[in-house]
Amino acid sequence: MALREANLDKLDNGEFDVLIVGGGINGAVSAAALAARGASVALIDRGDFAGFTSQQSSNLVWGGIKYLENYEIPLVRKLCMSRNRLMRAYPANVQEIGFLGVLGETSPFPPWLVGVGAFAYWGIGNFKTNAPRPMSAETIERIEPVVNTVGTLGGIEYADAYLKDNDARFVFSFIRSAMDVGAIAVNYVELESAERVKGKWFAHLKDVESGSALSLQAKVIVNAAGPFLDSLNQSWNLHTRHQIVYSKGVHLVVDQLTPNERVLAFFDDSQRLFYVIPMGNRSVIGTTDTRVSDPHTSVTDEDRDFLLGQINDRLDLNTPLQSSDIIAERSGVRPLVVRRQSRSIKNVDWTALSRKHEVEIDHAKQVVSIFGGKLTDCLNVGEEVADAVQILGVHLNPDQRRWYGEPGRETRKAFFRQTRGMRIDDLREKPGAEPLSERLWRRYGRRAFDMLDDIREDPSMAEDILDSSDYLRVELHNTASTEMVVKLDDFLRRRSKISLITRDDDVRSSEGLHEVAKILFGGNADAKLLEHFGSDFATNQKKN
Repeated sequence: MALREANLDKLDNGEFDVLIVGGGINGAVSAAALAARGASVALIDRGDFAGFTSQQSSNLVWGGIKYLENYEIPLVRKLCMSRNRLMRAYPANVQEIGFLGVLGETSPFPPWLVGVGAFAYWGIGNFKTNAPRPMSAETIERIEPVVNTVGTLGGIEYADAYLKDNDARFVFSFIRSAMDVGAIAVNYVELESAERVKGKWFAHLKDVESGSALSLQAKVIVNAAGPFLDSLNQSWNLHTRHQIVYSKGVHLVVDQLTPNERVLAFFDDSQRLFYVIPMGNRSVIGTTDTRVSDPHTSVTDEDRDFLLGQINDRLDLNTPLQSSDIIAERSGVRPLVVRRQSRSIKNVDWTALSRKHEVEIDHAKQVVSIFGGKLTDCLNVGEEVADAVQILGVHLNPDQRRWYGEPGRETRKAFFRQTRGMRIDDLREKPGAEPLSERLWRRYGRRAFDMLDDIREDPSMAEDILDSSDYLRVELHNTASTEMVVKLDDFLRRRSKISLITRDDDVRSSEGLHEVAKILFGGNADAKLLEHFGSDFATNQKKN
């Protein structure tokens, strides 16, 4: 918490070039791009970083092959180039993965047409991934026995990419990058009001944790509030050419359905794509695409029944999946961009709405608004926002493109030389577990060197701290000092993916839970545990 307190002090009464409102992927990349080019940047979010839309994605980094259906070839081209760029910049985090499209009776396209589309998609992406492979039903059954091939007409495997860790962790890497070059980023700070006086924005803020009032000045505001962008602009009487509408997406996390590290893709009964996506020793089923009017969503019984019914029909499981098999759930909205228009958009084909983003500039009010956006396209968003801020008169240094990406090859080699000398990977006894060296490098980059030093001094730092969660004591100490964890869910859900792959009851009963809370929150540990688990937690602990 010391880092957050220090940033709050720097935020209060500060004068900045840019105030960014929203700490999701759009705000995070904007902060990283601007700070790296010399701008003084403040970023706030009324919740945690990546605490809303950006923690509910499919963890896919892809060019959007399904957008070819609506002939959005320029969008697909742009997304494919963005995917390729992320794969180059983040080789440990963004990795190629096969997508096996199974074409059954609900497929709206014959196998030959899907094959043509897959090869076109490969070409649009400059052939930077493995080539597509058409498959017969017999081949699908041989390589993925879990797939029910009754009625299957064939299939094709093409390649895209995905995040090895979770989406929120990826977002935080940009927050951390921005702070490393001078940005002031603080979570749980709400923008209560802002007015423009004599060419500057005067913002009145509230620390949600303490209730304390804060204020700052900024030349430019970047509205990166995602689903809440329109209401924020309306509070400033700012009119835009675009607006946001919402599509609800739901994912269910279950035990691993196939040991093969590939995505299984199916058409559901309404002829929309849904997936089985690997997440370590878990599988993620989703997503839905439902039009909603409220950005606050949750998983309903109807959502569960739909996804479980669809996947049970398409997989050959010993026992059909039931609600009791669900380990964790994800529900969020996609803020989709539409042109602002006088007529109602109710009759627009929902699934045909473009997933592109738009960056608008209001010159009079000095506001940049980011509509839409995807994890895949995040680097483009950061660069476009930097260009927009420069147009509004904020001087920026030339872009050296050092605000994103993993450390270079020589740094990586030096890290792995040290881990081999320390025999770090020999500490893992779990069969099939990812080597510790790879995981530490992927998650922490240069900060992992300090962890090696800590392990040398105290071997207990290399012990798992939360039963089978595969999270080391040294990682937790690093998180406590450098990752601004305010609530237990910030750690369990966003800095790590523990609550995505571990049942809530298992986390509650973990022997290491109190040590986790003590390291993160010190004397507030018990209060934070009660805040997260509810009033029955203390009673159950006493019984145990």
